[in-house]
Amino acid sequence: MGASLWACDKDKGAAPGGGAATTTANAAPTASAKPKPVTVDTAQLNAFGALVDKMEGPGNTVTPEKVELGKMLYFDARLSKNHDVSCNSCHDLEKYGVDGKKVSEGHKKQTGTRNSPTVYNAAGHFAQFWDGRAATVEEQATKPITNPVEMAMPDEKRVVATLKSIPQYEAAFKKAFPEDKAAPISLANVGKAIGAFERTLVTPSRWDKFIGGDQAALTDEEKAGFNKFIEVGCQTCHQGRYVGGTMYQKLGLAKPWPGEVKDQGRFEVTKQDVDKLMFKVPSLRNVEKTGPYMHDGSIDSLEEITKMMAKYQLGKDISDADVKVLVAFMKSMTGELPKDAIKKPELPPSTPKTPKPDPS
Repeated sequence: MGASLWACDKDKGAAPGGGAATTTANAAPTASAKPKPVTVDTAQLNAFGALVDKMEGPGNTVTPEKVELGKMLYFDARLSKNHDVSCNSCHDLEKYGVDGKKVSEGHKKQTGTRNSPTVYNAAGHFAQFWDGRAATVEEQATKPITNPVEMAMPDEKRVVATLKSIPQYEAAFKKAFPEDKAAPISLANVGKAIGAFERTLVTPSRWDKFIGGDQAALTDEEKAGFNKFIEVGCQTCHQGRYVGGTMYQKLGLAKPWPGEVKDQGRFEVTKQDVDKLMFKVPSLRNVEKTGPYMHDGSIDSLEEITKMMAKYQLGKDISDADVKVLVAFMKSMTGELPKDAIKKPELPPSTPKTPKPDPS
Protein backbone atom coordinates (compact mmCIF):
# COMPACT_ATOMS: atom_id res chain seq x y z
CA MET A 1 0.00 0.00 0.00
CA GLY A 2 6.35 4.73 1.54
CA ALA A 3 5.71 7.98 0.80
CA SER A 4 6.88 10.20 -1.97
CA LEU A 5 6.98 13.88 -2.67
CA TRP A 6 4.60 15.84 -4.78
CA ALA A 7 4.60 19.46 -5.65
CA CYS A 8 2.06 21.26 -7.78
CA ASP A 9 0.91 24.19 -9.80
CA LYS A 10 3.86 26.24 -10.94
CA ASP A 11 1.73 29.39 -11.04
CA LYS A 12 0.69 29.26 -7.41
CA GLY A 13 2.14 29.43 -3.96
CA ALA A 14 5.05 31.90 -4.28
CA ALA A 15 5.44 33.78 -1.01
CA PRO A 16 5.28 37.56 -1.08
CA GLY A 17 8.75 39.00 -1.28
CA GLY A 18 10.11 35.52 -1.88
CA GLY A 19 13.08 36.69 -3.95
CA ALA A 20 16.68 36.35 -2.85
CA ALA A 21 17.88 38.79 -0.19
CA THR A 22 20.29 41.49 -1.34
CA THR A 23 22.90 43.59 0.42
CA THR A 24 24.83 46.68 -0.56
CA ALA A 25 28.59 46.97 -0.46
CA ASN A 26 28.34 49.32 2.54
CA ALA A 27 26.29 46.72 4.41
CA ALA A 28 28.70 43.84 3.88
CA PRO A 29 28.96 41.81 7.10
CA THR A 30 32.21 41.82 9.02
CA ALA A 31 34.01 38.64 9.98
CA SER A 32 32.80 39.00 13.56
CA ALA A 33 29.16 39.78 12.72
CA LYS A 34 26.60 37.20 13.78
CA PRO A 35 24.27 35.85 11.08
CA LYS A 36 20.86 37.44 11.20
CA PRO A 37 18.30 34.98 12.62
CA VAL A 38 15.98 33.49 10.01
CA THR A 39 12.39 34.61 10.41
CA VAL A 40 9.20 33.04 9.11
CA ASP A 41 6.04 34.81 8.01
CA THR A 42 3.69 33.21 10.52
CA ALA A 43 0.72 33.94 8.27
CA GLN A 44 2.07 31.25 5.94
CA LEU A 45 1.56 28.69 8.73
CA ASN A 46 -2.19 29.04 8.34
CA ALA A 47 -2.01 26.61 5.41
CA PHE A 48 -0.91 23.86 7.80
CA GLY A 49 -1.96 22.46 11.18
CA ALA A 50 -0.70 20.50 14.16
CA LEU A 51 -1.57 16.84 14.70
CA VAL A 52 -4.38 15.78 17.00
CA ASP A 53 -4.10 12.92 19.50
CA LYS A 54 -6.47 10.69 17.59
CA MET A 55 -8.00 10.93 14.13
CA GLU A 56 -11.71 10.28 14.60
CA GLY A 57 -13.72 9.33 11.55
CA PRO A 58 -17.42 9.09 10.68
CA GLY A 59 -19.17 5.83 11.36
CA ASN A 60 -16.46 4.26 13.51
CA THR A 61 -16.10 5.65 17.02
CA VAL A 62 -12.65 4.86 18.39
CA THR A 63 -12.98 2.84 21.61
CA PRO A 64 -10.32 1.07 23.71
CA GLU A 65 -11.92 -2.28 22.86
CA LYS A 66 -11.71 -1.66 19.11
CA VAL A 67 -8.15 -0.37 19.35
CA GLU A 68 -6.98 -3.40 21.34
CA LEU A 69 -8.64 -5.80 18.91
CA GLY A 70 -7.45 -3.85 15.89
CA LYS A 71 -3.86 -3.96 17.06
CA MET A 72 -3.98 -7.76 17.39
CA LEU A 73 -5.50 -8.10 13.93
CA TYR A 74 -2.90 -5.72 12.48
CA PHE A 75 -0.09 -8.02 13.63
CA ASP A 76 -1.85 -11.36 13.01
CA ALA A 77 -0.58 -13.20 9.93
CA ARG A 78 -3.42 -15.72 10.22
CA LEU A 79 -5.48 -13.20 8.26
CA SER A 80 -3.42 -14.34 5.26
CA LYS A 81 -3.87 -17.56 3.33
CA ASN A 82 -0.48 -19.01 4.28
CA HIS A 83 -0.29 -17.36 7.71
CA ASP A 84 2.87 -15.50 6.69
CA VAL A 85 1.73 -11.95 5.82
CA SER A 86 0.22 -9.43 8.21
CA CYS A 87 -0.56 -5.73 7.88
CA ASN A 88 2.70 -5.10 9.71
CA SER A 89 4.66 -7.05 7.09
CA CYS A 90 4.35 -4.23 4.57
CA HIS A 91 3.57 -1.41 7.01
CA ASP A 92 6.12 -2.07 9.75
CA LEU A 93 5.31 0.17 12.69
CA GLU A 94 8.91 0.07 13.91
CA LYS A 95 10.03 1.37 10.49
CA TYR A 96 7.72 4.37 10.32
CA GLY A 97 4.92 2.31 8.82
CA VAL A 98 6.72 1.07 5.70
CA ASP A 99 8.97 -1.84 4.75
CA GLY A 100 11.63 0.15 2.88
CA LYS A 101 11.13 -1.82 -0.32
CA LYS A 102 10.40 -0.53 -3.80
CA VAL A 103 7.28 -2.71 -3.83
CA SER A 104 6.20 -5.13 -1.12
CA GLU A 105 6.09 -8.92 -1.21
CA GLY A 106 2.84 -10.73 -0.54
CA HIS A 107 1.52 -14.28 -0.92
CA LYS A 108 4.09 -16.61 -2.50
CA LYS A 109 6.53 -13.64 -2.68
CA GLN A 110 4.39 -12.00 -5.34
CA THR A 111 4.89 -8.28 -5.81
CA GLY A 112 2.54 -5.54 -6.86
CA THR A 113 3.39 -2.43 -8.85
CA ARG A 114 3.02 0.27 -6.21
CA ASN A 115 5.04 1.32 -3.21
CA SER A 116 3.47 0.75 0.22
CA PRO A 117 2.59 4.09 1.86
CA THR A 118 3.03 4.63 5.57
CA VAL A 119 0.08 4.05 7.87
CA TYR A 120 1.18 6.71 10.33
CA ASN A 121 -1.18 9.70 10.24
CA ALA A 122 -2.89 8.17 7.19
CA ALA A 123 -6.31 7.99 8.81
CA GLY A 124 -6.56 11.76 8.47
CA HIS A 125 -6.04 11.75 4.71
CA PHE A 126 -8.91 12.48 2.36
CA ALA A 127 -8.58 9.09 0.63
CA GLN A 128 -6.50 5.91 0.78
CA PHE A 129 -4.23 4.11 -1.70
CA TRP A 130 -2.29 5.95 -4.40
CA ASP A 131 -5.40 5.99 -6.58
CA GLY A 132 -7.89 6.82 -3.84
CA ARG A 133 -9.97 3.70 -4.35
CA ALA A 134 -10.79 3.54 -0.63
CA ALA A 135 -12.31 6.48 1.20
CA THR A 136 -11.23 5.51 4.72
CA VAL A 137 -8.68 3.39 6.56
CA GLU A 138 -11.55 1.10 7.57
CA GLU A 139 -12.31 0.38 3.93
CA GLN A 140 -8.65 0.18 2.98
CA ALA A 141 -7.78 -2.30 5.74
CA THR A 142 -9.97 -5.07 4.31
CA LYS A 143 -8.77 -4.95 0.71
CA PRO A 144 -5.29 -6.53 1.07
CA ILE A 145 -6.77 -9.45 3.04
CA THR A 146 -8.61 -10.86 0.00
CA ASN A 147 -6.19 -9.54 -2.64
CA PRO A 148 -4.59 -12.62 -4.30
CA VAL A 149 -1.22 -10.87 -4.58
CA GLU A 150 -1.14 -9.63 -0.99
CA MET A 151 -2.68 -11.71 1.81
CA ALA A 152 -4.68 -13.92 -0.56
CA MET A 153 -7.56 -15.06 1.64
CA PRO A 154 -10.06 -16.62 -0.78
CA ASP A 155 -13.12 -14.84 0.62
CA GLU A 156 -14.79 -13.33 3.68
CA LYS A 157 -16.05 -16.76 4.73
CA ARG A 158 -12.48 -17.97 5.28
CA VAL A 159 -11.62 -14.83 7.27
CA VAL A 160 -14.64 -15.25 9.53
CA ALA A 161 -14.01 -18.99 9.99
CA THR A 162 -10.43 -18.31 11.04
CA LEU A 163 -11.42 -15.74 13.64
CA LYS A 164 -14.39 -17.76 14.94
CA SER A 165 -12.08 -20.71 15.53
CA ILE A 166 -10.19 -18.71 18.17
CA PRO A 167 -12.23 -18.16 21.38
CA GLN A 168 -10.29 -15.08 22.46
CA TYR A 169 -11.13 -13.38 19.18
CA GLU A 170 -14.80 -14.27 19.54
CA ALA A 171 -14.83 -12.60 22.95
CA ALA A 172 -12.87 -9.57 21.72
CA PHE A 173 -15.25 -8.95 18.81
CA LYS A 174 -18.26 -9.16 21.14
CA LYS A 175 -16.68 -6.54 23.42
CA ALA A 176 -15.67 -4.27 20.55
CA PHE A 177 -18.98 -4.52 18.68
CA PRO A 178 -21.72 -5.09 21.29
CA GLU A 179 -24.33 -3.68 18.92
CA ASP A 180 -23.73 -6.56 16.47
CA LYS A 181 -25.09 -9.29 18.71
CA ALA A 182 -25.99 -11.69 15.89
CA ALA A 183 -22.69 -11.60 14.00
CA PRO A 184 -19.94 -9.49 15.61
CA ILE A 185 -17.25 -11.17 13.51
CA SER A 186 -17.33 -9.91 9.93
CA LEU A 187 -14.87 -8.55 7.40
CA ALA A 188 -16.41 -5.10 7.84
CA ASN A 189 -15.77 -5.23 11.58
CA VAL A 190 -12.22 -6.41 10.96
CA GLY A 191 -11.80 -3.22 8.96
CA LYS A 192 -13.40 -1.12 11.69
CA ALA A 193 -11.15 -2.59 14.38
CA ILE A 194 -7.95 -2.15 12.37
CA GLY A 195 -9.15 1.30 11.34
CA ALA A 196 -9.73 2.31 14.96
CA PHE A 197 -6.19 1.21 15.80
CA GLU A 198 -4.76 3.12 12.84
CA ARG A 199 -6.63 6.25 13.94
CA THR A 200 -4.34 6.32 16.99
CA LEU A 201 -1.14 6.17 14.92
CA VAL A 202 0.00 9.79 15.10
CA THR A 203 3.61 11.00 15.15
CA PRO A 204 3.99 14.48 16.69
CA SER A 205 7.19 16.26 15.70
CA ARG A 206 9.15 19.48 16.20
CA TRP A 207 7.15 20.88 13.29
CA ASP A 208 4.00 20.63 15.42
CA LYS A 209 5.69 22.53 18.24
CA PHE A 210 6.72 25.22 15.76
CA ILE A 211 3.17 25.55 14.44
CA GLY A 212 2.04 25.81 18.06
CA GLY A 213 4.21 28.89 18.56
CA ASP A 214 7.56 27.51 19.74
CA GLN A 215 9.93 29.45 17.50
CA ALA A 216 12.92 27.57 18.94
CA ALA A 217 11.57 24.21 17.75
CA LEU A 218 13.17 24.64 14.30
CA THR A 219 16.74 25.59 13.49
CA ASP A 220 17.56 28.53 11.25
CA GLU A 221 18.34 26.09 8.43
CA GLU A 222 14.94 24.42 8.83
CA LYS A 223 13.20 27.80 8.91
CA ALA A 224 15.06 28.75 5.74
CA GLY A 225 13.82 25.49 4.27
CA PHE A 226 10.23 26.36 5.14
CA ASN A 227 10.64 29.77 3.51
CA LYS A 228 12.02 28.07 0.40
CA PHE A 229 9.14 25.56 0.51
CA ILE A 230 6.70 28.47 0.29
CA GLU A 231 8.76 30.38 -2.29
CA VAL A 232 9.02 27.40 -4.64
CA GLY A 233 5.30 26.62 -4.26
CA CYS A 234 5.43 23.19 -2.64
CA GLN A 235 2.58 24.10 -0.27
CA THR A 236 0.15 24.34 -3.18
CA CYS A 237 -0.28 20.58 -2.80
CA HIS A 238 1.60 19.74 0.39
CA GLN A 239 -0.63 21.56 2.83
CA GLY A 240 -2.92 20.95 5.76
CA ARG A 241 -2.36 19.05 8.98
CA TYR A 242 -0.55 16.24 7.17
CA VAL A 243 1.40 18.41 4.70
CA GLY A 244 -0.25 16.38 1.95
CA GLY A 245 -3.00 13.79 1.80
CA THR A 246 -5.62 16.36 0.79
CA MET A 247 -5.88 16.01 -3.01
CA TYR A 248 -4.88 14.27 -6.24
CA GLN A 249 -2.38 15.77 -8.67
CA LYS A 250 -1.08 14.93 -12.11
CA LEU A 251 2.38 13.45 -12.47
CA GLY A 252 4.38 15.71 -14.76
CA LEU A 253 2.21 18.77 -14.24
CA ALA A 254 4.71 21.35 -15.50
CA LYS A 255 6.87 19.12 -17.71
CA PRO A 256 6.33 15.53 -18.89
CA TRP A 257 7.72 13.07 -16.37
CA PRO A 258 10.89 11.47 -17.79
CA GLY A 259 10.65 7.92 -19.09
CA GLU A 260 7.63 5.75 -19.67
CA VAL A 261 4.94 5.88 -16.99
CA LYS A 262 2.82 2.74 -17.28
CA ASP A 263 0.72 3.29 -14.16
CA GLN A 264 -2.14 5.63 -15.03
CA GLY A 265 -3.03 6.33 -11.40
CA ARG A 266 -6.61 7.24 -10.58
CA PHE A 267 -7.66 6.54 -14.16
CA GLU A 268 -7.40 2.84 -13.27
CA VAL A 269 -10.32 3.42 -10.88
CA THR A 270 -12.53 5.94 -12.67
CA LYS A 271 -11.69 5.28 -16.35
CA GLN A 272 -12.07 9.02 -16.88
CA ASP A 273 -9.43 10.58 -19.14
CA VAL A 274 -9.12 13.54 -16.80
CA ASP A 275 -7.72 11.16 -14.16
CA LYS A 276 -4.82 9.83 -16.24
CA LEU A 277 -1.56 10.12 -14.29
CA MET A 278 -3.44 11.51 -11.30
CA PHE A 279 -2.16 10.22 -7.96
CA LYS A 280 -2.92 11.01 -4.35
CA VAL A 281 -0.51 13.62 -2.99
CA PRO A 282 1.25 11.87 -0.09
CA SER A 283 1.98 13.39 3.27
CA LEU A 284 5.48 14.72 3.91
CA ARG A 285 5.33 13.76 7.56
CA ASN A 286 8.15 11.28 8.32
CA VAL A 287 9.23 11.50 4.67
CA GLU A 288 12.85 11.20 5.79
CA LYS A 289 12.07 7.67 6.98
CA THR A 290 9.59 6.44 4.35
CA GLY A 291 11.60 5.98 1.18
CA PRO A 292 11.93 4.82 -1.49
CA TYR A 293 9.72 7.45 -3.08
CA MET A 294 7.06 7.80 -5.78
CA HIS A 295 4.04 5.58 -6.42
CA ASP A 296 6.38 2.92 -7.80
CA GLY A 297 9.24 3.31 -5.32
CA SER A 298 11.56 4.26 -8.17
CA ILE A 299 13.50 7.05 -6.43
CA ASP A 300 15.76 6.21 -3.49
CA SER A 301 17.05 9.63 -2.47
CA LEU A 302 15.05 12.37 -0.77
CA GLU A 303 17.38 14.93 -2.30
CA GLU A 304 16.85 13.54 -5.80
CA ILE A 305 13.07 13.41 -5.58
CA THR A 306 12.98 16.94 -4.16
CA LYS A 307 14.85 18.28 -7.17
CA MET A 308 12.75 16.23 -9.61
CA MET A 309 9.47 17.40 -8.11
CA ALA A 310 10.54 21.02 -8.38
CA LYS A 311 11.44 20.52 -12.04
CA TYR A 312 8.60 18.38 -13.34
CA GLN A 313 5.75 19.46 -11.05
CA LEU A 314 6.63 23.14 -10.71
CA GLY A 315 8.82 23.78 -13.73
CA LYS A 316 11.61 25.13 -11.53
CA ASP A 317 15.28 24.20 -11.48
CA ILE A 318 16.44 24.54 -7.89
CA SER A 319 20.02 24.60 -6.65
CA ASP A 320 21.76 22.10 -4.40
CA ALA A 321 21.65 24.75 -1.67
CA ASP A 322 17.87 24.97 -2.10
CA VAL A 323 17.58 21.19 -1.87
CA LYS A 324 19.68 21.15 1.29
CA VAL A 325 17.43 23.53 3.21
CA LEU A 326 14.24 21.98 1.83
CA VAL A 327 15.34 18.54 3.02
CA ALA A 328 16.33 19.99 6.40
CA PHE A 329 12.83 21.43 6.75
CA MET A 330 11.17 18.16 5.78
CA LYS A 331 13.26 16.29 8.35
CA SER A 332 11.76 18.52 11.05
CA MET A 333 8.52 16.62 10.39
CA THR A 334 10.04 13.29 11.46
CA GLY A 335 7.91 12.42 14.46
CA GLU A 336 7.93 10.30 17.57
CA LEU A 337 6.66 6.75 17.15
CA PRO A 338 3.94 5.73 19.63
CA LYS A 339 5.65 3.20 21.92
CA ASP A 340 2.46 1.41 22.91
CA ALA A 341 1.47 0.89 19.28
CA ILE A 342 4.76 -0.57 18.07
CA LYS A 343 5.03 -3.08 20.91
CA LYS A 344 3.87 -6.34 19.40
CA PRO A 345 0.83 -7.83 21.17
CA GLU A 346 0.51 -11.36 22.45
CA LEU A 347 -1.78 -13.06 19.95
CA PRO A 348 -4.34 -15.67 20.99
CA PRO A 349 -3.39 -19.25 20.08
CA SER A 350 -4.92 -21.22 17.25
CA THR A 351 -7.17 -24.20 17.93
CA PRO A 352 -7.69 -27.48 16.04
CA LYS A 353 -10.54 -25.74 14.21
CA THR A 354 -8.32 -22.94 12.88
CA PRO A 355 -7.72 -23.33 9.12
CA LYS A 356 -4.18 -24.44 8.41
CA PRO A 357 -1.66 -22.40 6.38
CA ASP A 358 -2.19 -22.85 2.64
CA PRO A 359 0.85 -22.11 0.45
CA SER A 360 -1.00 -22.75 -2.81
